[in-house]
Amino acid sequence: MVRNATRSKPSTVFRAFFRAFPRPSWRLSAGAASVCALLAHTPAAFADVLPVGVELPLTGSMARAGNAQLEGIKLAADLFNKGGGKHKVALTVIDDEAQPAKAVSAVEKLASQGVLAITGGYGSNSVSPASEAADKAGIVYITSGAVDSAMTTRGLKRFFRIGPASGYSKAVVGQLNAMGVKSVSILASTKQATTDLSNEVSTQMRAQGATVTVHAFDPTMTDFKPLVNKVRLQDKPEVMLMIGYENDYIGILRAAKVLRPQLKAVMGAWSIATPKMTAEFPDLVNNVIGCAMLPHPAQFGSAEGKTFVEAYQAAFHKEPDYVAEFAYVQSRLLFDAMARAADAGTLKQDGIAAELRAKPHDTLIGKVSFAANGDNPSFQNNMAQIQGDRIVLVWPKERATGKLNYPALPW
Repeated sequence: MVRNATRSKPSTVFRAFFRAFPRPSWRLSAGAASVCALLAHTPAAFADVLPVGVELPLTGSMARAGNAQLEGIKLAADLFNKGGGKHKVALTVIDDEAQPAKAVSAVEKLASQGVLAITGGYGSNSVSPASEAADKAGIVYITSGAVDSAMTTRGLKRFFRIGPASGYSKAVVGQLNAMGVKSVSILASTKQATTDLSNEVSTQMRAQGATVTVHAFDPTMTDFKPLVNKVRLQDKPEVMLMIGYENDYIGILRAAKVLRPQLKAVMGAWSIATPKMTAEFPDLVNNVIGCAMLPHPAQFGSAEGKTFVEAYQAAFHKEPDYVAEFAYVQSRLLFDAMARAADAGTLKQDGIAAELRAKPHDTLIGKVSFAANGDNPSFQNNMAQIQGDRIVLVWPKERATGKLNYPALPW
């Protein structure tokens, strides 16, 4: 839901109070009216309701990932609010349509409405300027949807990221090594995050003696047949690795299904090994390997993990994917940090950022510990393979939930 900024910050907190605590009618007792009147004139730092902004691409080219993130964020808020603590979070959501300028506008609008922090963001091109706008406004911005390595070199005090590019490159290279791959063709979008990952993977693979050919493509490209034909006729690799986003993967796989290059496997990076891609494009993605923290159906051994899965299924009537899991983790870390800062009376003194950095956190994606630059150096992703209607974790060995089909292709 998008709420227009037409009132002062105290009024925003007042409205957040009523969103968080539903009531049968607007008729209040004199005592309750006095409490609400006091809250309306009380700084947000001392209110039990903590207003949080959510900026995501809910429409546009990255809508699948954006909506999966929103589900994880909503679930985090619901479980936090039901947790019995004295603090509640109230979400205000704005769709940035996967456009950088609209992402910045969304952050500025949320800041004007009095939010204390923002969770969300997808795509480094949007997250980068949006997080700068948040830092300028003095509010924390936490994400799992951007991996551009330059983001944590900007000196921002309030930017946090739970999944840096290094965790993806470790997983991709680890899987290629596990398969014994000696030649790979990389089709990579020229966006910054995808270029960074392509460079990291190609550098590591070449250092190990593998033959690597990189084909960069413009993010606006829709006809991938010429690139796939180069892979088929010139490169002749064992593996084709796609480093892009959902629409890029679909375009590449459609071209490959027609041209049928002689490969042993097709791999992708983020946002391909998800239940949504499996359900929507079963004829294209079967046997594709990609980064994923979760198998499908989701499996957890911990009590927290089982609670997450059960609550997600009850709320959305489907299995969670790793994008929703990431968004859930980042949001729970944020909400808990906000509550601790509220208790300490430091919400307005960068207490949220300080609480996020204060100690390591055990989460559904493993250990999260934020460095001074806001990054999580502990992060390492898994690799998974789409096998029919299932997603099976195949790397690393100790986290595998099934056996890799190899050689195996989508066509």
